[in-house]
Amino acid sequence: MINDIKQMYRTVMDDHFPPEIKISFGDQTLVYRKRTWKIPDEKSGELIEKGLRYGENPGQEAALYELVNGNLVLGDCRFIDPGKGLVSAITEEDMIQSGKHPGKTNLTDIDNSLNILKYLTEGSAAVIVKHNNPCGVAYGTSVADAFSKANMADRVAAFGGCAVFNRPVDKETADLISEIYVEVVAAPDFEEGTVPILAKRKNLRIVRINRIDNLSYYQDTRFVEFKSLIDGGIIIQQSAVNRIKTSVDFQIATAEYKGIPYRIEREPTEADYADMLFGWQVEQGVTSNSVIYVKDGVTVGIGTGEQDRVGVAEIAVYKAYIKYADALCFKRHGLPHKDFELMVKKGEKDRGLLEEIDHETQIAKAGLIGSTMVSDAFFPFRDGVDVGIKEGIRAIVQPGGSLRDFEVIKACNEADPKVTMVFTGQRAFRH
Repeated sequence: MINDIKQMYRTVMDDHFPPEIKISFGDQTLVYRKRTWKIPDEKSGELIEKGLRYGENPGQEAALYELVNGNLVLGDCRFIDPGKGLVSAITEEDMIQSGKHPGKTNLTDIDNSLNILKYLTEGSAAVIVKHNNPCGVAYGTSVADAFSKANMADRVAAFGGCAVFNRPVDKETADLISEIYVEVVAAPDFEEGTVPILAKRKNLRIVRINRIDNLSYYQDTRFVEFKSLIDGGIIIQQSAVNRIKTSVDFQIATAEYKGIPYRIEREPTEADYADMLFGWQVEQGVTSNSVIYVKDGVTVGIGTGEQDRVGVAEIAVYKAYIKYADALCFKRHGLPHKDFELMVKKGEKDRGLLEEIDHETQIAKAGLIGSTMVSDAFFPFRDGVDVGIKEGIRAIVQPGGSLRDFEVIKACNEADPKVTMVFTGQRAFRH
């Protein structure tokens, strides 16, 4: 039975989706071509031409299509044109090492990484995604520095993830990647000598994405989103566009209640604005309901997919503490915190060393002191921001528009030290 389960994940499914599909919007037609690749079979080595390995789970047929013809204009919106493919345009040559035929989640993880990276153009940046949500995102002084920061932001969740870069991978970065287990590495290119280092993991998918160096093009270009319903119906919408391009686009939080005006008392500093911008950009790739914390261009805690906002704010804090302690433990003792904890219970490690790590984590409040709290929708009550204020945040980014914005502003002004806050004027739901 166990062997059957293992084999299930190795299966390359046939798919019965057609080589071409056409979608008509009135008198306008878009033409899509199915993407396939010739990749050696894991056992025989024989080349097999196939598209996606399977869908989200084994047993689900799936196919990837690239837009190859047609220009869609609806109202005043012109959607993305053919010839601009990123993930859908990956060729056999771009699969520097195919590892195994990619499945749906491998490619959607790359896609969502690019959805975040398209805003992170100011320097070397790395995104590690797992199950379509970022584990860690970071700017760095180099590609290696960005990857190290992104990985240590959530080293546990990054295991088996997808690492994507906005700059070519160099040898230093390749060495760091080779020390952990990831399933996919994608970048605009790979410098000489890096592929042999990465290829030591034979199942690692090493993918070149040719248009990463022009990702800013995709910031304002809409595409068509489809949501299929269980009854066979579909919902169609335009993709979202982030209106916040620079710090000038933020609005200092203000509100009025019963004729009394409320305004944030502490003006944001340049450092505040830098993290506000970074945090809101990362938020574009996080599943709603979400709250995240960022600090100095690195994610500290990411809370995703919850039903209530105070709950997700608390989950992000909880995750920050877990990840901070784990990073300390790994750097100091070369062991994950959970493993070290188990060894202490067995009497194999000194309990005092574990207590020291936990104490340092509490004192540092898991790196949340001075961080920026980012919410994809407004706070309906002040309890959500109070979660962050308790941990020592210095700034908040949120859409604004709640009837209780005045309460949230009061909470920020009452904090010691005072917390600054800006509104984006738009929410960033992503379901």
